[in-house]
Amino acid sequence: MSALLRVKQAVKDAVSRLPGGEWLVKQRFAKFGAVGFAGTIVNVGVLYLADKFVYRGVESPDLRANLALATAIFIATAHNFLWNRAWTWGDRKVHGGTSIVVQFFQYCASCSLAIALQVLFTNVLRQHTFLELANFLAIGISAVLNYLINHNWTFRVRKPPQKGRGS
Repeated sequence: MSALLRVKQAVKDAVSRLPGGEWLVKQRFAKFGAVGFAGTIVNVGVLYLADKFVYRGVESPDLRANLALATAIFIATAHNFLWNRAWTWGDRKVHGGTSIVVQFFQYCASCSLAIALQVLFTNVLRQHTFLELANFLAIGISAVLNYLINHNWTFRVRKPPQKGRGS
């Protein structure tokens, strides 16, 4: 068994032992949310480490913060993509002719669209409620849309390439 499969199985076993964990493991959207939550922790951790250590030699505080933020976003996005590919949609083993690089760019496009929608929905909803509540609602709407895009595009079930006729 590969290292990734062992880690995946260990996480699945650990979550399954929690109250309601068996149900949670079977729920794809819950997995998507769990990966997103873990990605947020990765993002914040990398942001801190990059700002305080990796880019500490950069004198401009604004440049240092933006370099740290770009690094954190990239690593968290890669983290989320790999976990979603392996765990959330791990049962969809048929990836057709789509390479992991193409899937990663599809995932990034989906995330970018979700971020744009979050900004849009937050600005529309804040006209009617508190900014924080508007943002919370916008995150929920955007997460569902991001999930649907990834479910139906990035990680969709693809038919295996067909061999040419007469083969």
